[in-house]
Amino acid sequence: MTALESSISAIRIAAAAADRLKATNEQAFDVSDLLGITDAMLVVSASNERQVLGVAEEIEKDLYLKDNKRKALSREGLELAQWILLDFGDFVVHVMHEEARAFYRLERLWNDCPAIDLQLPEHASETEDSSKTE
Repeated sequence: MTALESSISAIRIAAAAADRLKATNEQAFDVSDLLGITDAMLVVSASNERQVLGVAEEIEKDLYLKDNKRKALSREGLELAQWILLDFGDFVVHVMHEEARAFYRLERLWNDCPAIDLQLPEHASETEDSSKTE
């Protein structure tokens, strides 16, 4: 069993929203073989609480506008903004403060699962940095 194409498409919309707000280390996994309750997980990092909230809000806004008015079934962690979980049913998004992500290391739980290609554009600064070192 693999994640539904609609889940993968929505994960890509969410990742693009996070990327636009300068979230980092975006990773997505197809967890459909291990979990019966969801198809995919997206994990992104943000450097401070304000950015964690902003990224979560941008993800929700984009999924509503670009994916047939999709809304989160539940949202957790908004008060502290260290780790916001957005549950969309067929996929889950984790927006984590960098320190919380380093502590919990969620991706180690899903490393055996197939990665989902998020199809994010290359960042100009990363390209410039790599050309300087060559």
